[in-house]
Amino acid sequence: MKKTAFLIGLAAVLGFSSNAQAIDWNWKGDIRYRYQSQLLDDNVDNNSTDHSRDRHRIRVRLGADMWINEELSSGFEIRTGSDATSANSTFGDTGNFDGDTISLSEGYINYHPMLLNGDVNILLGKRYSKETLTVMDDLIWDGDVTLEGMTLQYGKDAKGKEKDGFSANLGYYVYDYLKASDATDAYLFAVQGSYKGTVSDLAYQIGASYYDYCSIGTTILFDAKYSDEGEVISGDTPDTPVTPFANLDFNIVEFFGNIGGKVSSLPWKAYGQYAFNTAKHSEYSEIQDGDRNAYLVGLKLGKAKNPGQLEGYAEYYHIEEDAVNNFMTDSDRGELFGVHTNIQGWKTGVKYALIQNMTLGLTYFNDELINAGTATAKADDRGHLLQADVVVKF
Repeated sequence: MKKTAFLIGLAAVLGFSSNAQAIDWNWKGDIRYRYQSQLLDDNVDNNSTDHSRDRHRIRVRLGADMWINEELSSGFEIRTGSDATSANSTFGDTGNFDGDTISLSEGYINYHPMLLNGDVNILLGKRYSKETLTVMDDLIWDGDVTLEGMTLQYGKDAKGKEKDGFSANLGYYVYDYLKASDATDAYLFAVQGSYKGTVSDLAYQIGASYYDYCSIGTTILFDAKYSDEGEVISGDTPDTPVTPFANLDFNIVEFFGNIGGKVSSLPWKAYGQYAFNTAKHSEYSEIQDGDRNAYLVGLKLGKAKNPGQLEGYAEYYHIEEDAVNNFMTDSDRGELFGVHTNIQGWKTGVKYALIQNMTLGLTYFNDELINAGTATAKADDRGHLLQADVVVKF
């Protein structure tokens, strides 16, 4: 008893209290079953028999956000897959019903000092892009991307949602950490500002971003992977360089906005993004000055939140080859062509809330190459991608 009393007293002297254990755990998770069908339609000879593949896929995510005290929160998430832009696990991809990969998709600390009235968040770690930055849609960031680094946020709550009024984000993210002694690490610098408000019965948000990928234009990557001690742990040819961004860079200026309201009781929202890569051909030979623009516009009607509710949307996108990072934009667009830029087309979708916490959805992509280049055989091809989803959230 004396020993217990002593420990309690020592903890009190050092500033610890029982409140340290009164953590508010907010568990989150979802499971999505997807049937996906792809068709490459060759309009030149009217041969649409190139039915590339049908796949059954699953995505599982589980995590928690912890409210530790009024100045400190944290969170983590694990999910299927290890691809930055996809958490899908395809049935049968390993054969013999082998287990699927589970990876860490989120792990962060969020310090929001009360000295600044909780308006400022200092975010450290790995978190989804839409909670880290202000993300209108997936023109620049696929919805599965989780940024790794440090972020200073103003005007966001601890959950990553923008408050009314002005908000701003400043971030530094490690894009590619290379252990080889003669390689240059690549990183991303991001700065944003936006304003969210209402006019009459209309809600709106407008803003701008600047993304500067640093050192990717001269970064030499290697086939081998290195341990923290610099030893080769995988790869056959550690001295063979590969240069996915050789003579290429992205200094992206983005403008974005949305406006929405209700028609009777039906909610609606119109939204758009425009991005322009300010890096030039004169600085990086692989950049073509005429291929640096990208834009996306869309309209959404309804909201499938409660059982029996329906929502639908339609988007048009035009993404030139050197406008945005091919490895970070939405991975579903242009999948049949093997690229996610140099693509234009339509995306439409519908979602229905069948019962509480369960939705059914259909999404359809119809796209084509903007510039076929030397791939003249694909000049008139169209890619068709259909996704049928069942999603359960908990």
